[in-house]
Formats: sequence, C-alpha cells, structure tokens
Amino acid sequence: MKIGYVRVSSQDQNEARQIEALQQQAVEKFFSEKVSGQNMNRPKLKEMMDFVREGDRVYIESISRLARNTLDFLNIVKDLSAKQVEVVSLKESIDTSTPQGKFMLTVFGALYELERDSIKQRQMEGIAVAKAKGTQFGRPKIEIDEQFIHEYSVWKKDLQTATFAMKKLGLSRSTFYRKVKEYEESLQ
Repeated sequence: MKIGYVRVSSQDQNEARQIEALQQQAVEKFFSEKVSGQNMNRPKLKEMMDFVREGDRVYIESISRLARNTLDFLNIVKDLSAKQVEVVSLKESIDTSTPQGKFMLTVFGALYELERDSIKQRQMEGIAVAKAKGTQFGRPKIEIDEQFIHEYSVWKKDLQTATFAMKKLGLSRSTFYRKVKEYEESLQ
C-alpha cells in the first residue's frame, strides 16, 4: 500500500502542496498533521508507524517533513525498515529499496541537521552582537522603587497583607517575594 505522511510546522501553514505531490504518486492513505518536526511525539506519525505493514511504501514530500534532525530521521527509517516498509522522498528522489537510496537518505538527513544547526548558530551570533550593542532581551527588570519600599514597609508593620501589597504593586507572588529578598539583602 502507498502511504503518505504530510507535516507542516504550524496551524497557519497549508499542507496542500505536499498532498498534491503525493497524490501524483497514487498514494492511497494519508497521515497529515500540523506540528513541529522536532518533537517525535506526533500523533499522526505514531498512527502511521502503527498502521504500516510489510511491503508498504511511505511517501514523503521531503525528508524534513518526516524529521528535523538526523538521529530522529534515521530512527524512523530504521523502524520502518524493520517492518520491511520502504521510504520514498520525492524532493530528494530517494527510495530506500535501493542501496543508493539508503545511502543518500543518510547524507540528506545529515545535511538538513547541519542546515538547522547553522541557522541556530547564526541566531546565537546575532543575539551576542545585539547584546554587545546594548540590546536588552526578555522582560524589563522590575526595579525596587519608592512605591515598593513604601508598600514593603506597610506590609512589614502588619498594616496590610502581602496579597494586598502585591495587588497594589501589580506583582505576582513570586516576583513580590523575590523583590522582598533582594531589598532585604540590600539593607544588610
């Protein structure tokens, strides 16, 4: 049986291009999902892995649709091979029923992982440059200001509850107590 696996990373992406490519291969059954390829706990991937039987062929538009890193990709192909299921990747013109196809799958899997790691490295380098130029990342730090000191003093004198002080300051419980600790340490 010809089985198609289709995956896009997010809900706003459209899988029609992949489905159309697989339909041209006369795929009989589709497993389609909208979820990141980095996570191996994908419902439709698991369903497909349980469904396939000896002699089936799994068609994918490209190897990046099956997995986003080499190890996961090779493990999926290994599991499918153990069931005597072949994998065909259209974009890379790879068919695991041939020794050349098996070799090329490994090479392309490594290239996709290299590409992803290179993107991550460039992002980290860009962040480092931005930080060196003074760009702030994350939430702005909540300073201990006069209002905090006042509410802290009223709370410490048992004239208000901590919960009331938190509401007046607009702070969460954990932030309030973290600031209390920081303020008390600054007094020592």
